[in-house]
Amino acid sequence: MFQILHFEKPIPFMRFAKSGMVFSALLTMLALFCLFDRGLNWGLDFTGGTTIEVGFQQSVSLDKMHAALDEQKIEGATLQFFGSSRDVLVRMAPQEGVKVEQQGNEVLAAAKLIDESAVLKRVEFVGPAVGEELRDQGGLGMLLALGGILIYVAFRFQWKFGFGAIVSLIHDVIVTLGVFSFFQIPF
Repeated sequence: MFQILHFEKPIPFMRFAKSGMVFSALLTMLALFCLFDRGLNWGLDFTGGTTIEVGFQQSVSLDKMHAALDEQKIEGATLQFFGSSRDVLVRMAPQEGVKVEQQGNEVLAAAKLIDESAVLKRVEFVGPAVGEELRDQGGLGMLLALGGILIYVAFRFQWKFGFGAIVSLIHDVIVTLGVFSFFQIPF
């Protein structure tokens, strides 16, 4: 038989079963506490905001763009390349009393500090209604996927093994969301 690793004596995995279950239960409780206490840090896709695309003649680094935005006192912007390293997509949360066009002009002024030939390609407002639809459709997709897995496991395995598999899937989802909540990673 083909073996990648060959051990002389068996590895006692079950020796760590109780401590692993306690650690897993504590981790799950911590994740649920963080979810209920802090909640998720919903990104601009869910909360709405301004999307600004800036084009440059030459490639530009996102670090330089961040520095230029900081110099113009524009905070909370999320940057990413859009298609190539010459196009930068800037996402910003909506601000009280500031129009979308004004945000676009501020970002363009910051971009002109890097390259005078920078152009504003588009400025759009993304409303939170799109985010609500994304959240609802994502939650429905997750529930349908878990339901499909439940049906498969019910037919394929004995009930006690299937129950353990489903509990572990739910555990993984809760812990992952807990990590997002604890570190306030934009979701």
